[in-house]
Amino acid sequence: MSGSAPIKKFGSNQSPWLGCVAGAVFAFLYLPILTLIVYSFNGSGVGGFPPHNLTLGWYRILFADDAIWSAVGNSLIVAIAAMIIALAFGIPAALALDRADFPGKALFRRLVLLPLILPGIITGLSLLMLFREADLRLSLLTVILGHGTALISVATTEVFAGLQNFDRAQEEASLDLGANHWQTFWRITVPNLRLSIIGAALLIFTLSLDEIAVSFFLIGRENTLPLEIWGRLRRGITPEINAISTIIFIFSLVAILVWYRLRTGGHRSGNIGAEMGTAGVQV
Repeated sequence: MSGSAPIKKFGSNQSPWLGCVAGAVFAFLYLPILTLIVYSFNGSGVGGFPPHNLTLGWYRILFADDAIWSAVGNSLIVAIAAMIIALAFGIPAALALDRADFPGKALFRRLVLLPLILPGIITGLSLLMLFREADLRLSLLTVILGHGTALISVATTEVFAGLQNFDRAQEEASLDLGANHWQTFWRITVPNLRLSIIGAALLIFTLSLDEIAVSFFLIGRENTLPLEIWGRLRRGITPEINAISTIIFIFSLVAILVWYRLRTGGHRSGNIGAEMGTAGVQV
């Protein structure tokens, strides 16, 4: 009808309140982190506002704290080992879910998500009972096995999602042109899944690094960094805790930027499998 009012598109005349709400959400999420970083340089410790007498003294105290750095080393060992275990089991599981037909496949697809849904306290307690029955002494090894087991589902779901976007015609072409299955897997399949595998590895590493519930049940005499920080916080917040938390935040931010650069670089370069096709043929 000629006399009818024009129809407004959704979002064409947004309310300014939406911007205010978005700003409030970001402030709620990131102001505590900014406060932690600022107080890591506060000469008066964790008290007093606004911060003054800015100093690097707490970082000097941190770098001289052997207990903290021993816990950092333990956490890195656990995270790297758990990442290797989770990928070693998660990648074949994802391939099985995508390409194989076996009894109970639908049930397995649902059960593989269970560790992501279960509370960490349940996972940690069940693994503790298993290791006690196996007469395995609690140590960093039990923590590694616990983290690796709990995070297999992360590797499986990430790689499985990557397989959904993978054109299997490249594998078929590689096989038709003389490559065997192992050569096709390493030269065609794995390069195409590179971004999914890197993303899963970074996610597993990060989740393992800050895991506390499973570690609490499975740790022996040595501490991981989250447990060391938790033990110190029971006596009060100390400035060196703010300093180590700032370093962890910067490390996480760098990991995110590296992942983003790899992802955008992968999209710009196009399909990796197409570029690797000739390598899969020249065998």
